[in-house]
Amino acid sequence: MALEVLWLLVIGVFAIAVLYSAVGHAGASGYIAVMSLLSIAPDVIKPTALSLNILVASIATWQFFKAGHFSWALFWPFALLAVPFAFVGGHFNLPAHLFKVILGVVLIYTAIRFVFQSKQSLQVHEPPRSLALASGAGIGFLSGLTGTGGGIFLTPLLLFMGWADAKKAAAVSALFVLVNSISGLAGNFSATKSLPPFIISLLIAAALGGCIGSYTGSLLIQSAAIKKLLAIVLLIAGFKLIFT
Repeated sequence: MALEVLWLLVIGVFAIAVLYSAVGHAGASGYIAVMSLLSIAPDVIKPTALSLNILVASIATWQFFKAGHFSWALFWPFALLAVPFAFVGGHFNLPAHLFKVILGVVLIYTAIRFVFQSKQSLQVHEPPRSLALASGAGIGFLSGLTGTGGGIFLTPLLLFMGWADAKKAAAVSALFVLVNSISGLAGNFSATKSLPPFIISLLIAAALGGCIGSYTGSLLIQSAAIKKLLAIVLLIAGFKLIFT
């Protein structure tokens, strides 16, 4: 890889980690978009994104947990089936063009729905157990298949349905992304048996960005701002995937 491309990738990963970790995400969709823009090979994109996800999600999980926003009762029904389904999804690789278009459309649709939904005031209530389990399984498979970790799907769902406020949704999504990314990477590694050689420099950039973003999101940014930031994150990621 050319040095100029590597520097652009490092800067992009850092910026994405700051932005995404502030809303409890690890940034996989953003990493995927940047790597696609820089013409990184499709078979390298998924393991790289999942590896960065694991690191940034670990940092975000700790920051939101330390700030008192995490709910185990909300987390485990979504995560129980998500983890094995993420492993299964991680074993498969979609064609590059199909992969980017499908994920991009989903993200843009989610962002648009989220903008309108965020204007409404929903009373927070506990999700039905069976629905949480089914949703977790579907999101887990999709996260492993796309290499995203699932936070971009789980957070809007929690907020749309009134199952969590913005801070709690971010906290739960952070750990959800972590466990699914570990499972998805394990599934991918079982099929490819390799990781990209340039990943160390990206992990350092992601760690710095994740620390800054998750600290800001867990302690300094208000819930209303998190909702707006999340919609922006989803739109940017979606358009980049489709048009790069």
